[in-house]
Amino acid sequence: MASLLIHGDRNNHEAALPRKIHTVPVLGENDEFPEHELIVDIVYRAVYSMLDGEEPSAPNVTIINLSLGNKYRPFHGQLSPWARLIDSLSYKYGILFLVSAGNITDSFPLAGFTTRIGFEDADDNEKINNTITAIDTVKAERKLLSPAETVNGLTIGAINKDWVPDLQRRSASININPYPNIEMINPSSALGPGFANSVKPELIFPGSRESLSVINSSGNEPIIVVPSGLPTRAAGLKVASPPTGGDEAFEGFTNGTSAATALASRTAHRIHDALESEYGVEFLNLPKKHKAVLLKALLVHPASWPEETASIIKSIIGPANGRQHVKQKDNIRRFLGYGTHDLDTAVACASDRATFWAVGELGTDQSVLVSVPIPVAIANKQQYHSISSTLAWMTPTNNGSQRYRSVRLKLIAPDNIQDLGVQPSKTQPDNNQIHRGTVATRRWEGEGSAIVGNQETLAFKVERQPDSGARVDDNAIFAVAITISMPGINEIYSQVRDIIRQQTQQRI
Repeated sequence: MASLLIHGDRNNHEAALPRKIHTVPVLGENDEFPEHELIVDIVYRAVYSMLDGEEPSAPNVTIINLSLGNKYRPFHGQLSPWARLIDSLSYKYGILFLVSAGNITDSFPLAGFTTRIGFEDADDNEKINNTITAIDTVKAERKLLSPAETVNGLTIGAINKDWVPDLQRRSASININPYPNIEMINPSSALGPGFANSVKPELIFPGSRESLSVINSSGNEPIIVVPSGLPTRAAGLKVASPPTGGDEAFEGFTNGTSAATALASRTAHRIHDALESEYGVEFLNLPKKHKAVLLKALLVHPASWPEETASIIKSIIGPANGRQHVKQKDNIRRFLGYGTHDLDTAVACASDRATFWAVGELGTDQSVLVSVPIPVAIANKQQYHSISSTLAWMTPTNNGSQRYRSVRLKLIAPDNIQDLGVQPSKTQPDNNQIHRGTVATRRWEGEGSAIVGNQETLAFKVERQPDSGARVDDNAIFAVAITISMPGINEIYSQVRDIIRQQTQQRI
């Protein structure tokens, strides 16, 4: 995991992170938790040693990667002690936890095929359709593994992506790729939703291409398959490994949701470094809790469903009735969460889009408007453009209560957004589903002609709704990210920059 955090997949040849990472071992022999200690005690001591006490070892840490889980504690509605601990530590110390969704390696029947040859020789669509149907059938047995149901942390699933060269890919084993030519969550990656039917996992990051192995083929009944599990040179993320046989540069391979979470944490680090580079002390002087929620918002902000994948899930699982679009989206987000994004998108600058961010605090029953200027470059053009917004926060928790999530925030769209020729995207979770956790992201898109007045703005409203359970006197700390994009229109960024510079000069 440390190799992925620092270097990414070594097949992808990325630059290393420019800063050190801090590691606190919590596993014992054979990478297992010590038999006579509670997991929550071990994790609590590890975090406390970093952030608190007389001599904390890493008091400035803001991001904690937790590529761990309890295979004996799948989520079935009740929050585990481990998840509650993470929520408490997140809020107390201002920490963004990134948690692996968990790998479900149990076998399952694959209807539609009675022999291994039948599965192997099937066309791509038949493999894809039957595999998705089979996993949906056993979805109750493929739930998130504790502590992936965390409310304050971000949960990461694994998508079938890696950077294996084509020549090595062709040396793949006899196992069968169930999802040829589409981006899809790996068969072993645990499914949502999360606590209170929230969107989980929020993100899916590359966890290598996973195949299925046929372990029972009677010729009469559906074959039994199992996720291949072990990474290989032909299907794995390349990482540095402990020296073997005197080779100090030995490399190995890894996969799954733990690896995907490490890549997500690496991306969060890169966002942090980009903010530090662009804004300097203005960003560095933010309180730690503000930084954590900002990184949380910006990491989720570019995510979207792969359109083809979402369409396939919708057509297979349904329901077929178009009026049940909420249920259709519910079935899609169970697999995809908010979606995935190119690892560079979250940190890269582009001339045809502008991203704004803001952090703030809200007292009980308060609200605030976050206004951004609309560049005139998008006006009167009948071509694709989009507007995205993401709200993230941390909540204190009510242990032992059904109203566990104490602080609820809501992001309300501007009244004039549809004047810009856009409509709510069909490839995202339903608006009611996104407000059940502590990060909400929405996107509007279209090809209509935008009507843009002189010095017009978009004013998004962040609203603190009545607290659940006992009144919370603390202010709710939040972050908002908003992006306006029109691919190919290169004046967008410069126009927004000039407007903001002018506003800053006028205030001075």
